[in-house]
Amino acid sequence: MEATAQEVDTTVRAAHAARGALADRAVRAAFLRTAADHLEAARDGLVETADAETALGPVRLTGELARTCYQLRAFADIVDEGAFLDVVINHPDDTATPPVPDLRRYKVPLGVVAVYSASNFPFAFSVAGGDTASALAAGCPVVVKAHPDHPGLSELVANVLRRAAREHGIPDAVLGLVHGFEAGVELIGHPLVAAAGFTGSVRGGRALFDAAAARPVPIPFHGELGSLNPVLVTEAAAEERAEQIGGGLAGSMTLGVGQFCVKPGLVLAPSGAAGDRLVKSLTEAVSNTEAGVLLDHRMRDNFVAGVAERAALDGVESPVTPGAGGEHTVSAGFLTVPAEKLAREGAHDLLLEECFGPVTVVVRYEDESEATAVLSRLPGNLTATVQLSAEEAAGAGRGPELLAELTPLAGRVLVNGWPTGVAVAPAQHHGGPYPATTSTSTSVGGTAIERWLRPVVYQGAPEALLPPELRDDNPLGLPRRFNGRLER
Repeated sequence: MEATAQEVDTTVRAAHAARGALADRAVRAAFLRTAADHLEAARDGLVETADAETALGPVRLTGELARTCYQLRAFADIVDEGAFLDVVINHPDDTATPPVPDLRRYKVPLGVVAVYSASNFPFAFSVAGGDTASALAAGCPVVVKAHPDHPGLSELVANVLRRAAREHGIPDAVLGLVHGFEAGVELIGHPLVAAAGFTGSVRGGRALFDAAAARPVPIPFHGELGSLNPVLVTEAAAEERAEQIGGGLAGSMTLGVGQFCVKPGLVLAPSGAAGDRLVKSLTEAVSNTEAGVLLDHRMRDNFVAGVAERAALDGVESPVTPGAGGEHTVSAGFLTVPAEKLAREGAHDLLLEECFGPVTVVVRYEDESEATAVLSRLPGNLTATVQLSAEEAAGAGRGPELLAELTPLAGRVLVNGWPTGVAVAPAQHHGGPYPATTSTSTSVGGTAIERWLRPVVYQGAPEALLPPELRDDNPLGLPRRFNGRLER
């Protein structure tokens, strides 16, 4: 099934030729809604195929497919509304200094978008996932590089979307699909690819990011690479509800066999009696977690080797030993380490790297300065969480200070919650400082559409030459800023 360089070229060129079919906003909004309808109609067969390829289970996969359909419809609503075009019109003003000419600004689609599917979300971050949905909503054709962990499902979903496209007069080529490692490399270098979206490992994502920047004409690369998702538990919070925090942590770190990009991978917990209660609660909960199947044997091998290497470090203990379960499964567990081991550069820096699977590292700190020292050494993350006492959450003590301390580390900061579960909502931001992502954009939520657009301004263009979006009479009824006044 691996695509040749010629097949990649043909697929990209066909997608480029089909871009005009997405020019009409009403047509592409209807296409997105029809795609969601058809995915729902094909649910049973899609979920069965997905489960056979990923072993994620029908319940999880059915929910993920529902999320995928919701995303498609949400972007259709965004297309209908039109605010994403950011229309701004300024009439000439000779009294300004310097004088203002006639200026009309909006956003246009970039062109063909390459989407690299994720392993752990075969629906929501794959062929019909958020990158594809937002790119199509922006008016960009898409070529998806299928993930090798679910090739059959990728073909089925692509066919569903193409059938929806045909119903609205859109060519099949508006959604291309290629398979294979070399195809992914060819795709990022193709001269007609205008941008790329990626969800995967730091190593793979960084290689593609560098390739995108090294092209004769560099392109935007929106990659989600890796995240530790730190959690800070204050001493007051541990004293107040250690058992509750331990149980919540266990549920979050083992959800989906620890294969979520927002799994809490490092937890700063106080030393002393309250911290001991938290660790005891975590031990009990994790010990009762059944072994699970990771997405492929490569991930399983990396997990088993990764936790063994971490557990062998000086001062690291394993209250519940993570590692191999049965022949094809892994067992959840966690490690503990004194904060002093991470306060300075050394061999323990391995604990500051993501380990994909059901494991977390509990860092026991003696005082606030130790916790701060560890936080100061963390890379960028998708999320950062603080567990506060009721009094701290009400604004007393170091609550506000801790929130400010975590904000530079992540794109989403949680208070008294757990990061697993990324709501698809207009205010959502799923991104963060490198290596969490390679840009400041989000891959979840309505503003994900902004990644695939660029602004253009027309100066002094006669009304008859302007696109309808920029005409004074606003024939499309778009929200806009007209001579400084916001019109809805």
